[in-house]
Formats: sequence, C-alpha cells, structure tokens
Amino acid sequence: RYSRLANWDYIGECAQIGARINLPVIGNGDVLSWEDYHAHMESSPLSTCMIARGALIKPWIFTEIKEKRYWDIRSSERLELMRNFCRFGLDHWGSDTLGVERTRSFLLEWQAWTCRYVPVGLLEVLPPRMNHRNPGFIARDDLEQLMSGTQASDWIKISEMLLGKVPEGFNFKPKHRSSEKSTSEATQAEG
Repeated sequence: RYSRLANWDYIGECAQIGARINLPVIGNGDVLSWEDYHAHMESSPLSTCMIARGALIKPWIFTEIKEKRYWDIRSSERLELMRNFCRFGLDHWGSDTLGVERTRSFLLEWQAWTCRYVPVGLLEVLPPRMNHRNPGFIARDDLEQLMSGTQASDWIKISEMLLGKVPEGFNFKPKHRSSEKSTSEATQAEG
C-alpha cells in the first residue's frame, strides 16, 4: 500500500537538470485530477506527466485534463466504461468460457482500483488526493453504492451484470497490495 505521496519537488529538480542538458523528463506520481496534471506541468520543465493509478481509479482523467474540468460521472456512465472494457476483453480473448473468465479476472482486478473513486459531486474538497481513502459516503443510487464497495463480493456482482454468473467454486483475491485493507481474504462466490 502506498503510504507517501510522490516527491514533486525532487521531480522538478530533475526536470530542471534535464532541461539544461536537453534530456526529456517525465514526471510520475499521484496525479488524480486535471489540476494536479496542469500544476505539475506549469511548475517545472517536464516533458509530460505519466498517469498510472489515477487512470486505474478514474480512466476519464484524460478527458478532464484535456477539458480542464472535473467530470461528475454518473454510475451508469461508469458501468458503460466497464461494459466496453468487457467487450474489448471478449474481442481479445474470445467469448468462450476461458475468454469470459480471463476478461472477468482483469475486470475484477480493475475494480479493486475503481472502487476508490469518490464521485466529484460528493467531495467536500477539491482536488481529490491520491492518499485519501474513501471515507464512506451516501451514494446517489444503488449502482454507485455497489461500485464504491470495497469487498470483492461487490465487484463479483458487477462482473455478473456484465459477463454472466461466475462458475461454481469461483475464487478471487486481488493481486495488488493496495486492496489488502479492503479484502483481507479471498472471496468465494456461491455457485
């Protein structure tokens, strides 16, 4: 689990050195909003900022950066992004049982990140920060509540909405350590 924020002062120093010797420097770390991105780009001579966890949590961050605005995305729009993700997975791995379960596995790993998203319309303070954990909130609808669930069983329910029922004896344990706090042991679906 990530406990410290990226050191953007140090990244800025590296960018200054890179600019003097004509070496491109790409900043990386804790970019979760368009404001983060533009602040980093304006404060030092970076070539660009890499966005990793921010894109896993909210893949529409690139639209926000381009338009310099927050997108208070509805749960139905988020579900549509997941539906497209599944369609791409099935196109790639096939729609047979193996392809469906491979797609489901990747979808569930992604949901271990997307559940950390707190809708912009519910935030008390902007911009959102990477190290702030979801304090719990009253969702605007049932789907939003399910998407904010931190248990793998919640994610499995969403996967079943998109890919059908999980096979009997299905198990899922997130691979990434940032999920350990929310899912301390594997979740088994009842078949």
